[in-house]
Amino acid sequence: MYLATTGRRDAPPRPTGARRRVPGTVLALGAVSLVTDVSSEMVTAVLPLYLVLGLGLSPLQFGLLDGLTTGATALVRLLGGAGADRGGRHKQVAGLGYALSACSRLGLLLAGGATGWIAGALAADRLGKGVRTAPRDALITLHSPPEDLGRAFGVHRAMDTTGALLGPLAAFALLWATADAYDAVFAVSACAGAFGVLLWLLLVPGRNAGPGRLRDSGRPRAPEAQDPDGPPGARREAPAAAARAGGGLLAVPRSPAYRRIVLAAVLLGAATVGDSFLYLLLQRRLDLDATWFPFLPLAAAAVYLLLAVPAGRLADRLGRRRPLLYGHGALLLAYGLLLAPVPGPAALAGVLGLLGVFYAATDGVLMALTGPFLAEGRQAGGLAVVQTAQALARLGAAVGFGALWTASGPETALVTALLALAAALGCAARLLPPGPTPEGTTT
Repeated sequence: MYLATTGRRDAPPRPTGARRRVPGTVLALGAVSLVTDVSSEMVTAVLPLYLVLGLGLSPLQFGLLDGLTTGATALVRLLGGAGADRGGRHKQVAGLGYALSACSRLGLLLAGGATGWIAGALAADRLGKGVRTAPRDALITLHSPPEDLGRAFGVHRAMDTTGALLGPLAAFALLWATADAYDAVFAVSACAGAFGVLLWLLLVPGRNAGPGRLRDSGRPRAPEAQDPDGPPGARREAPAAAARAGGGLLAVPRSPAYRRIVLAAVLLGAATVGDSFLYLLLQRRLDLDATWFPFLPLAAAAVYLLLAVPAGRLADRLGRRRPLLYGHGALLLAYGLLLAPVPGPAALAGVLGLLGVFYAATDGVLMALTGPFLAEGRQAGGLAVVQTAQALARLGAAVGFGALWTASGPETALVTALLALAAALGCAARLLPPGPTPEGTTT
């Protein structure tokens, strides 16, 4: 059971084109994400240097530390989603996640080089991120018209990526100004995190829009839901869906369309090589100096920032299924470009540009595609399952790619990844359900 994407016939005419405005709640969530990402990316950018060069950890120790804290995030997303859905506590649960991440910066500042305390602070940061992600995305879904979800997620992701760009720049500027004083970076990061929590408390509304209530977009929510997998004209009321939304941790929608989205996300995630591997392949091919390596993610993020909103608007106009597939097609081209005999500068620009296109066309679009298939009271839990399934699949892909690289070399690993992604794209094209369009049709 899921929410309708078509409106009442007597609903007021909806503005089109540039006259549509982004809901205020989405802008507030974007502002919080921007500030929080400045805080978190400041730490992420300098952490490898701090741990490996400053504290003397080996790359293996750093990898194990990072892997353990990242793996815990995926499972906590389910807990965050389930907790937020109970009683509609999306703001409270997500706020707890933001506060936990902000406190982790203080933990790094007070750790004093003790590896155990640093590991605890990193775990707290990742746990906070895992707890807040699904409730935050559920708030975007709840406070945006279904036909504008792609645009809403695109605006949010663009603001989020702005913070991801500013964070590393601020961190390296601080290190340059303070002669590599990492404590200064951690202190400024903690202040930025606290400011993000303050914005969350002040700007994000405490109550969610419910069935039949006006959202902050100014347009009414449709009262009916229609299952595209059922017979034409089969409709059920949203309150009935809400009544059955309760349940345990994994009580997610039973819609066949939703299950196909989860399966497609797993298949595509299992064929997605981690960004770090692509950057390492570029570094090997171009023989880049290590000084320039941290700027590779910034270039890809800049392309993501430029295209996130246009990709979201395009998804709302064409249906969200096709942009999601095209985005993974861009990643497939990036794999091919790394294998093709093209000049190094062309490979560098092409791979980073295609990687930015991939994220712009998939990150928020997948959430926008999933949102309309979720029942009232199950938005956060349903999104958490999709996010967790995809994250675990990508973790497995990273492990497999690394093992194959070690055993057979990078070219063999990349060819295998290319073939796997091509096969996953073919399966996803058949699995993904048609998405809604503003006119209520499907594509």
